[in-house]
Amino acid sequence: MKNRIVGTIIIIIAILIGLIIYLFNRALTEIVSSSCTHGPSCPMWGSIEFQTNISLIILIFVLGIGIYLFFKQEETILKIKKIKTKNEKSIKKEDYQNILSQLKNEEKNIFQIIVNEGGGIFQSDLVEKSNLSKVKVSRILDKLEAKNLIERKRRGMTNFVVIKPETSFKQ
Repeated sequence: MKNRIVGTIIIIIAILIGLIIYLFNRALTEIVSSSCTHGPSCPMWGSIEFQTNISLIILIFVLGIGIYLFFKQEETILKIKKIKTKNEKSIKKEDYQNILSQLKNEEKNIFQIIVNEGGGIFQSDLVEKSNLSKVKVSRILDKLEAKNLIERKRRGMTNFVVIKPETSFKQ
């Protein structure tokens, strides 16, 4: 969602740049037409064309970045939703109680948070929701991963933690 907001802001800035380019070129054209006595061969007309081209290139570049950011977020959200959807049905209800009974308290809390989030959550969000330190959550996730209950998938600067589809408890 943040990329979409930033993309929208950049697109608005690009539109404002376009408006400024238009107004600047209009004013510059009026100045040159009233002050240049050489006609179309005047070097000032060439500088207006050069400045217009450079400013349009900058406008297209800024607009391109805005459009890219606006649509880039959707792709990431779709990937995460696919992971969640694939893993939502991974634990049977009868197995869930059995798994929880064999986990330590902190492992149980972390595992329940993941389940409550639909089977997948960013590790950074898991740290916030569990009120544990990053190191503690990482160590608990290591234990859950060793027990073949979860899997961590790298997503940028954080991990996306998902319940393994073939969850089977190892001691």
